[in-house]
Amino acid sequence: MIYVLFIVIMLVSFAVQRTLQSKFERYSKVPVPYGLTGRDIAMRMLQENGINDVKVTQIDGRLTDHYNPSTHTVNLSREVYYGNSVAAAAVAAHECGHAVQHARAYSFLTLRSALVPFVSFASNWVQWILLIGIFTIQVYPTIMFIGIILFAATTLFSFITLPVEINASQRALAWLNQSGVTDATTHDQAQDALKWAAYTYVVAALGSLATLVYYILIFMGGRRDN
Repeated sequence: MIYVLFIVIMLVSFAVQRTLQSKFERYSKVPVPYGLTGRDIAMRMLQENGINDVKVTQIDGRLTDHYNPSTHTVNLSREVYYGNSVAAAAVAAHECGHAVQHARAYSFLTLRSALVPFVSFASNWVQWILLIGIFTIQVYPTIMFIGIILFAATTLFSFITLPVEINASQRALAWLNQSGVTDATTHDQAQDALKWAAYTYVVAALGSLATLVYYILIFMGGRRDN
């Protein structure tokens, strides 16, 4: 049954990614007023929210946009940074939504940031520990148990990320509407783009949870055999 679940999640993840790319391709061709680029929108949203210590930078890659709380930077991919479109506006405003969360000490972002060092450590070692644990479960079940604890931390991180992303999108959409960057038609398009972006985080969290259950079942099976 667990393998069927893995296959379903993998197929759903593929479908969501394809749909997300299709949505962004379509909305990248729909301009927003006054020739505003993603950079313009990011700078304006930050300013109107009283945030003056965050820089907006351009980075390489596609859909690599992110906010870095440690460096106080909103990092936008080239097509978003220079783009004049609904897609660029939605992404830029969303990343600024994270900056606003940081400035307002949004609880889930604060919790997520606190977990980053441990989750980073866990992500680097968990697969090796689980692999060793699977092969030595009959002799040293504790190794497998430690691996499960580390993987559970990464799963928890995935679920904490969900309200962070959803809230950032809500802040972005509210500002885009209030500022007049989007109108009745383009606002729905921006909302649609961010909705599908959020689905990728949902699928990732569910995939992580299914994998955690799989490892727990292996551990329980190994303990019964002892």
